[in-house]
Amino acid sequence: MSEILFDEVPSLDLADFTSGDEGRRAQFVQKLGDAYQNIGFIALKNHGLSDDLTERLYAAVKKFFALPDEVKQKYENPELAGQRGYVGKGREKAKGFNTGDLKEFYHVGQDLNGIPDSDPIKEEYPANIWPSEVPELEEVTLEAYRKLEAAGKEVLRAIALHLGLEETYFDEKVKYGNSILRPIHYFPIEDPDKVPADAVRAAEHGDINLITLLMGASADGLQVLRRDGKWIPITALPEQVVVNVGDMLARLTNNRLKSTIHRVVNPPRELMNTSRFSIPFFMHPRSEMDLTCLESCIDEQNPKAYPDATAGEYLNERLVELGLKKA
Repeated sequence: MSEILFDEVPSLDLADFTSGDEGRRAQFVQKLGDAYQNIGFIALKNHGLSDDLTERLYAAVKKFFALPDEVKQKYENPELAGQRGYVGKGREKAKGFNTGDLKEFYHVGQDLNGIPDSDPIKEEYPANIWPSEVPELEEVTLEAYRKLEAAGKEVLRAIALHLGLEETYFDEKVKYGNSILRPIHYFPIEDPDKVPADAVRAAEHGDINLITLLMGASADGLQVLRRDGKWIPITALPEQVVVNVGDMLARLTNNRLKSTIHRVVNPPRELMNTSRFSIPFFMHPRSEMDLTCLESCIDEQNPKAYPDATAGEYLNERLVELGLKKA
């Protein structure tokens, strides 16, 4: 495949893949493959999130983050390594960085009520944590979780076809997967001189998971590092979500699919006192998924780049690097 330097993130329509029309499906898989082998990002429409759901979700999220810090901290449990509930300001730092990001966030995982007791994965997940001050947060986040998970499964089916695998290759691997919905608040900085010089909203990083589905953020700032070293802004229309490759998928495909470094830069100094909100859905597989590089992605020009590991082992390693879990 020819190398492509994209000036912007390609836009795709998930309805092309789910239409049942073989020509439209094939074209979607081709465009997805081109994007993921080059820049690792797409913008996707017809993903299943309605405008009404999006508005209700952002309203609930903003209401929670507007609470006093001491109230929000009631919903932070350090023993969970940030996997459920609130994670406070500056707690997370990118791999290789000592300064915490200028953000706070809230983690929602699988709804345990939706997992049958017969599935042993249910014992691995902690229960979600819900703030009594914002009772509507539970219903709206779980609804968005289910919509984004369903869209993610369709994208993974297209990825499987691109890789020459069975279309359903990922289906059982992500069934009740360890996925996380993360509402993020990049909080206002009233005095920029009082924060460390290297502090940013989100330092450059790659995502841990298989794919990430990012709902439109409330302000600019997201940038992706192109292969030639140029940072380009990620822009998506209001009806689109941004979908990018994570490190687990890069490992599985021996870097054939690109987990591209990205960041959220600070706004101009005069806008540092404003909030930015975004809501990514980090699609994880079940912990037992084998991330061993696919044989079809290994050859003389591309020798095996990673040691064998399960998704659970790799996630644990990365949580330690992020400062959310102790070694």
